[in-house]
Amino acid sequence: MNKSRIPLLLTIFILMLTNSCVDPSLVPVVQTKSLTAITATSATCWGNVPSNPGSEVSKRGVCWNTKSNPTIKNSKDTTIAGTGNFSVAMTGLAMQTTYYVRCYATNKSGTAYGNELTFKTLLADYDGNIYRTVTIGSQVWMAENLKVTKYRNGNTIANVTDPTTWSSLTSAAYCSYNNSSTNKATYGNLYNWSVVSDSRNIAPTGWHVPTKAEWTTLITYLGNVNIVGDLLKETGNTHWTGTYTGATNTSDFTALPGGYIALKNNVYGFYGIGTDGQWWSDTEVDTSNAWKISLTNTSGQTITESGVKQNGLSIRCIKD
Repeated sequence: MNKSRIPLLLTIFILMLTNSCVDPSLVPVVQTKSLTAITATSATCWGNVPSNPGSEVSKRGVCWNTKSNPTIKNSKDTTIAGTGNFSVAMTGLAMQTTYYVRCYATNKSGTAYGNELTFKTLLADYDGNIYRTVTIGSQVWMAENLKVTKYRNGNTIANVTDPTTWSSLTSAAYCSYNNSSTNKATYGNLYNWSVVSDSRNIAPTGWHVPTKAEWTTLITYLGNVNIVGDLLKETGNTHWTGTYTGATNTSDFTALPGGYIALKNNVYGFYGIGTDGQWWSDTEVDTSNAWKISLTNTSGQTITESGVKQNGLSIRCIKD
């Protein structure tokens, strides 16, 4: 090699090295401050660019991912340029999913990231009702009874308010106990089995009405059928009436006595609120009956039994 070219090549190398390095003292300072308004499919992230040590900040915003340390190569949203506090609404998120979030700011010296925050989106039905969930063994359950009035595709389920007509129904129906909005808020709605079997799906996306086998898995995981009811039921007498005091709710399932619609004393009507909780499975017994789970206010027993498909029972969903 010509020795006279070495200084020139060395100079070029140094310039290239200098240009490829970002002086950390010249990139923006950025903070990821807080997360608010978390829903099933969105959340808002708040950030701040308190100072501008280098050139003017041209971009500032939020990036997020389902893996740690998200960058602007992942999902992102950009707000206005400059410094100061800002917020970004992250939309189109998946339900029941954990996300990692960092604020970022960019100037001519490069892109800087703030500290990382994490959150989990909530579970909601088509109507927007939000549900708590609980993991029990290998299963993830709703910790509340279903309240939705529409199928997953938005089709409306018939609200049949007169329980005496339920005995002759051959189509899907729901109502709240005694047609009370207060009861709906606490106990959810009551549904006939035609709702459960409908191919349009009453459960939120990623969830379904449990099979008899899935109920059995839950009961077996918790123990003996004669005591599992106590592990499933809410404690105290706020909702479960009577003198029985065995409930512990150690599963966090928080089963409530939402009552049912059925034939009793030759009359189809509302029965059992405060004393009985009954939940459908999606498994048939025969053309007229399907399997259900029953709990009462007098014992810790969990009963798996046949229920008439025209009856109105509560629904708990399980994750796919």
